[in-house]
Amino acid sequence: MQVDNKLLDDLARLAGGMFGALAGVRSEIEGQFRQCLERILAQMDVVSREEFEATRDMAAKARAEQEDLLERIAGLELALERLTTGRNGGPTR
Repeated sequence: MQVDNKLLDDLARLAGGMFGALAGVRSEIEGQFRQCLERILAQMDVVSREEFEATRDMAAKARAEQEDLLERIAGLELALERLTTGRNGGPTR
């Protein structure tokens, strides 16, 4: 009975050590993969997340300003039309 427990303890210790070593190997592989991927992305013409978000925010602001300007233009065109045709809809003399 004692021999079985000692054998199981040794197997458990061996398995634990093996899993620890595999975790280290996994960590090393992930680090190497990350470095390789970063090197590839650095060679490509890819923007960073910060640059992308800044550009997206600028585009949203420009879009909002354009909509405001279109509303102002429509209002000015309506006012000009009223001035040129008169308030009752007929031409002015």
